[in-house]
Amino acid sequence: MKKHITEAEPIGDDDTLGAALRRQGVSRRSFLKFCAATASMMALPPSMVPAIAKALERAKRPSVIWLSFQECTGCTESLTRAHTATVESLIFDSISLDYHHTLQAAAGHAAEEAREAAMRENFGKYLLVIDGSIPVGNPGYSTIAGISNLDMLLETAKGAAAIIPVGTCAAYGGIPQADPNPTGAASVADLITDKPIINVPGCPPIPVVITGVLTHFLTFGTLPELDQLGRPKAFYGQSIHDRCYRRPFYDKGQFAETFDDEGARKGWCLYKLGCKGPTSYNACATTKWNGGTSFPIESGHPCLGCSEPKFWDGGSFYKALSIPTTEVARDALYAGAAAIAVGSALGMKNRASSKQAKAEHQKVSVDDLNKED
Repeated sequence: MKKHITEAEPIGDDDTLGAALRRQGVSRRSFLKFCAATASMMALPPSMVPAIAKALERAKRPSVIWLSFQECTGCTESLTRAHTATVESLIFDSISLDYHHTLQAAAGHAAEEAREAAMRENFGKYLLVIDGSIPVGNPGYSTIAGISNLDMLLETAKGAAAIIPVGTCAAYGGIPQADPNPTGAASVADLITDKPIINVPGCPPIPVVITGVLTHFLTFGTLPELDQLGRPKAFYGQSIHDRCYRRPFYDKGQFAETFDDEGARKGWCLYKLGCKGPTSYNACATTKWNGGTSFPIESGHPCLGCSEPKFWDGGSFYKALSIPTTEVARDALYAGAAAIAVGSALGMKNRASSKQAKAEHQKVSVDDLNKED
């Protein structure tokens, strides 16, 4: 029999993020450095650092319920691969991760009691993080404690302050939704329409993007600015192509034709090898992976476009997009020539204006000045 979920009891002052960080031995200096890094990664000006520090210092430790449905556990693995004191570990050490059946020690009835207790005690305040798609064509295909993914989602979403679908499966349906979609896999937004939703797609998503969203919500109590697909613009506002270090080679029409040719060895653009960077929006090219070490394009593999809807059914990963490439160098040349022509015309106009002014000042004609030249 399901328990009735009621409004939460007030949380004590010792449960603020500031108190939690002090208990962990985090110094004020380290905390402010963290706030500065947070402002930077959220594309906020340095003037916002004091506001972030003040808000996080006073914020209550948020209860987070993490549900995993049709997924590969890659999203959780992405978060647990941090080996040093990073921004993401600082945030996740400071929240109350009350339910995550992959990471929690409890199992069976104790695990489900922890989820129900978190819902009851923090009703209307907890953050719901979800990875994995939801099978609606065959609800019994994936269950937890005998509860279908669909029923657990609908029950847990009722008391959530906001929902964060983590990974492309939760955000768009992902690989489980790929043709022929045998389970009728659906995204969170397909099923929940009355709650704030912040999509954090990627296969898997970048850890700092997840924590950046959490920090924004804790700091401002609102959603970050989202794009048309419900993604935070601070991380998904530009294409990977726009920020890729190989972009100059694209503009020059220099492409690797195979994975082991001279162009590949020189680091030329991977567009012809199927790179989906021009149509994919994510922070991979700037934030990178493994502590900022690298990202797929830097390691010599084209972008798969995993942060975009239906990326799995979008055609071959190794076939170039339909945008023409043979004319790229020509277009770049024409653009350069046009710029030179415009510059030359402006220069001539400025020189003529200068001579006219000089002639008027000396009370002579422009023709007389030209003769002197």
